[in-house]
Amino acid sequence: MELAALVKLKTEFLEYLEIEKGRSVKTVENYAHYLERFLKFSQARKPADITDESVRRFRLWLNRQPALGGTLKSKTQNYYLIALRTFLKYLVKRKITSLPAERIELARVGERQLDLISQEELERLLAAPEGNDLRTLRDKAILELLFSTGLRVTELCSLSRDLNWQAPEISIRGKGEKIRLVFISPAAREAIQRYLMARKDMEEPLFLSNKNAALTRRSVERIVKFYAIKAGIAKKVVPHSLRHLFATDLLRNGADLRSVQALLGHANIMTTQIYTHVTDKHLREIHQNFHAKNRK
Repeated sequence: MELAALVKLKTEFLEYLEIEKGRSVKTVENYAHYLERFLKFSQARKPADITDESVRRFRLWLNRQPALGGTLKSKTQNYYLIALRTFLKYLVKRKITSLPAERIELARVGERQLDLISQEELERLLAAPEGNDLRTLRDKAILELLFSTGLRVTELCSLSRDLNWQAPEISIRGKGEKIRLVFISPAAREAIQRYLMARKDMEEPLFLSNKNAALTRRSVERIVKFYAIKAGIAKKVVPHSLRHLFATDLLRNGADLRSVQALLGHANIMTTQIYTHVTDKHLREIHQNFHAKNRK
């Protein structure tokens, strides 16, 4: 099988990701980039040319690539390896012989640390937007909704005002175009309704900029940062911080990991497991309070 055939397989794989697996256009573009780098470096002409040795040399090359602050981070290197593993699994599905995907091990990445704000800091943050002007009402609704739902900031920016904002839950389209239910607290519903009642425009997006365009991710980041500073919080607070707080709040109050995975829209429960570390203290207290109480 010549190079043209391998390139054709790559194209068919990318189409498979988009159509059958429902991956977003951005994800497909990223996979195309990662695979192209590997194929160009390895000069593989057929699937059988993808070997332990070609992958080893590619990993060594990746590890030596210059990047901001030094060399390419292990997490970034893994993006390339994950794309290649997924491609190899696709070849197996097509009954095409190549390197088994399980032979590619990911680079070790240090445990992710969550620098969470306290409950008291959270309350100060949510109370920071004070006033009845349209901008303040919008910002209050954004903060309440982020904490209530655990939405990703991109999901927040894509919301429409035409949804039923009096209902306790809505359906949203998340990563990979997957639909999931998110649940809205009474405080978030009230904040959204007050904001919508104050609006005089007919624009479709739920959250608008001063120019009546949908808010961007960067705009929401600036809004959260502004109120974190106003609330006197010294730690760095970004929209994703409220997603972290949403997840850890659920776990600390007894929610199981699978339920939290579904509420966050994580495809893999391994992603959700980063939150179990912050609940260790709570679990230790449960163990001390309830375990072996009848032993002397």
